[in-house]
Amino acid sequence: MRTIFRYNRFMSNNLSKLLLNWYEKNGRDLPWRVRGGAHPDPYVVLVSELMLQQTTVKTVIPYFHRFMKRFPTIQSLAEAPLEEVYLYWQGLGYYTRARSLHTTAGIITDQFGGRFPKTRKEVLKLKGIGNYTVASFLALAFNRPETVIDGNVTRIICRLYNLTDPINEITDLIHQKAEALTDRKHSADYASAIMDLGAVICTPKKPRCLLCPWQDFCLSKGRENLENIPFRKKTNKKEKNGFVYLVFNDKNEIFIRKRTEKGLLSGLYEFPWSEEKLFAEATNTGLEVSHIFTHIKLSLHICKLSVNTFPGSGKFIPIQELSSYPFSTLMKKVYQKFSANLVP
Repeated sequence: MRTIFRYNRFMSNNLSKLLLNWYEKNGRDLPWRVRGGAHPDPYVVLVSELMLQQTTVKTVIPYFHRFMKRFPTIQSLAEAPLEEVYLYWQGLGYYTRARSLHTTAGIITDQFGGRFPKTRKEVLKLKGIGNYTVASFLALAFNRPETVIDGNVTRIICRLYNLTDPINEITDLIHQKAEALTDRKHSADYASAIMDLGAVICTPKKPRCLLCPWQDFCLSKGRENLENIPFRKKTNKKEKNGFVYLVFNDKNEIFIRKRTEKGLLSGLYEFPWSEEKLFAEATNTGLEVSHIFTHIKLSLHICKLSVNTFPGSGKFIPIQELSSYPFSTLMKKVYQKFSANLVP
């Protein structure tokens, strides 16, 4: 038993060193990343981690630069109105992340005196921080010996050990194996390294196995089912349809309203819409937009309505002021399609 344990420990250490050596030569240069240890500014790590939740690095980079230019410190973010934070987040989607980041900035400035908490227990008290983000934040910001597990890491571990059962049934096993590989002294670099390995080498499709530092140890290399590992049970997205109304008054101002419901898009502005047709006098433009949320595909028929008063809370604003209000990607699609087709 001791011999097996020592062998496993030797293998884990060997694999970690191979990965860190690969990362030193091939790791990505990202605007929120440093090499050789923890990032000197935990705020940079916090912003990037929340932006990267369910969003690709390529998408995040320009938003990150713009956001950091406007909110360069945790204090500047805490002092900003939430609506302005939404405006700079606009287009990234999953706006609960923006709310969580803003709330967390307030907690850190008010309750921690502007200093970032360094323990798992304290960090988990912050808004929008779950088990993945707390591990990533502590590893990257403070070089804490945390095991980071995201989609990339899950894919790597499943392929490395040829784990073909549904991932929801082997989450504990995946975590155990990932934890055994984690370099305890170089956690920040190791976390970045294994995420890069999944992003550029062990990709979902057409993995570049011949460039992988772990190719000699991978139990799935060369197998026909490689691209099907890890195995995820597919869930069908629900489809919903509805009508969205672009409402103009006789000054050619457009009606907008602020969402008050709880959920992903609360606090953003929108054009009135409903799953049922509300106004018989509205003109159906024949235009339609669709947007895929996490579990729903929503398609909206674009309608035009001319009135000087509109029921419910909201306001008419000049069209040129639309860009001053934070809208969801779906609502931006609605107006862009409408204006591009010059509907009379």
